[in-house]
Amino acid sequence: MIHKKIESYFKEHYTDSPTLIKAPGRINLIGEHTDYNEGLVLPASIEKGIYFAISGNDQHTIQIETFLTQPEKITFQLNGDHEKFESFWGNYFQAIIEILVAKEYPLKGMDCVFGGDIPIGSGLSSSAALCCGFIYAITKISGKEISREDIALIAQEAEHKIGLNCGLMDQYAVLFGKKGNAFFLDCKDLSHSYIPINLEGYSWVLINSNIKHNLAVDSEYNKRRVSCENIVKQVQKYKPEVTSLRDVTLEDLVTVKSNVKEIDVQRAKYVIEENDRVRKMMEVLTEGDANAVGKVLKEGHWAMSTQYEITTKELDALVQIGESLDGVLGSRMMGGGFGGCTINLIKTDKLEESIKSILTQYKEQTEIDAEYYHLAIDDGVKVFE
Repeated sequence: MIHKKIESYFKEHYTDSPTLIKAPGRINLIGEHTDYNEGLVLPASIEKGIYFAISGNDQHTIQIETFLTQPEKITFQLNGDHEKFESFWGNYFQAIIEILVAKEYPLKGMDCVFGGDIPIGSGLSSSAALCCGFIYAITKISGKEISREDIALIAQEAEHKIGLNCGLMDQYAVLFGKKGNAFFLDCKDLSHSYIPINLEGYSWVLINSNIKHNLAVDSEYNKRRVSCENIVKQVQKYKPEVTSLRDVTLEDLVTVKSNVKEIDVQRAKYVIEENDRVRKMMEVLTEGDANAVGKVLKEGHWAMSTQYEITTKELDALVQIGESLDGVLGSRMMGGGFGGCTINLIKTDKLEESIKSILTQYKEQTEIDAEYYHLAIDDGVKVFE
């Protein structure tokens, strides 16, 4: 177990009674590209996570070490100064410490060893887990609490500092997740609630297409944001109270159609309908209707493929293969797009044969080896006993 390795490494090199903190990765059941349009999302925190072994020190420094990916030890002074470091992960910690120093938060000396089992680049939000877990760890050592809402904002600010212009969905899912539940978040007012996942006899599986996000993703992402903003500007001409696509209706799209590009209308329609899919998913999960859950997943995928145009032929192939199998109720691409994973709802008694079939057919069609991860829905950031 990864947390045991981290704990024993810490005991060997630091003190023998560390506190262990776990920050989970997250999936998103439905609600893709809705967050920056003040829309609705339905993520959940998962069992895979990042673990931090921590204890206070009397050296007035924050020493952070990982021995897993890019092994390195970085020492920060309590004012944020540090020696040059190599690892990309150091940038997150540097940003967080600088933000806390600017807020005059009372930092104390701390030793920290971290590592985890979230597959990097799989769309499970390892960076949100890293940031939220580390801020939470700092509060445990410094003894001054920061609310989970504020931890989310600091973690988001750290990502922005590094140049990743993310919304708040990932941080909220990582901080507020609850075992056995999906986490409903309204990105307009940040109100949230829990939706029990009552699907006995069914399993959630991620299948990684092993198509890496290419560098064009950022520009494609920005084009879609611009499309959404173009529609909002047109609607505001006769509805000045509108601030985002959240307040735009399908009727509004008909009204402004002649003043905007067809592609903008198509993309805005996707976002409006995706909010409805989130509402539908909450309803069918509450009813425990697995077939209906699968149907929403499939509808969401093909809308991303044909309307928002953010999937790849490989991701489409994964979903299509699933559609031909009796054990798979539904799948969709998860995350920003142009690579990454599909999330799949599969009958537990047909789990192994379904996965094997998907991987085999995918390899035949694409010559790429996909990977799979079993998912269990777990709690948000917490002290790990």
